[in-house]
Amino acid sequence: MSREVWPGEPFPLGPAWDGDGTNFSLFSENASRVELCLFDEHDNEERIELHERTAFNWHCYLPGV
Repeated sequence: MSREVWPGEPFPLGPAWDGDGTNFSLFSENASRVELCLFDEHDNEERIELHERTAFNWHCYLPGV
């Protein structure tokens, strides 16, 4: 499944739902790569690699999540 991934915002940290989608942001000063793992109601896993990083905060926005 190919999901639309937008850059998102570095703040606030954690997941932030806005009614249309969710912004995800996490802090790591030492990470060289970050994957966001999503699970559905059947425990199927989807991994999304985060590419955006601002001030050690990795972030993305997922419309519809």
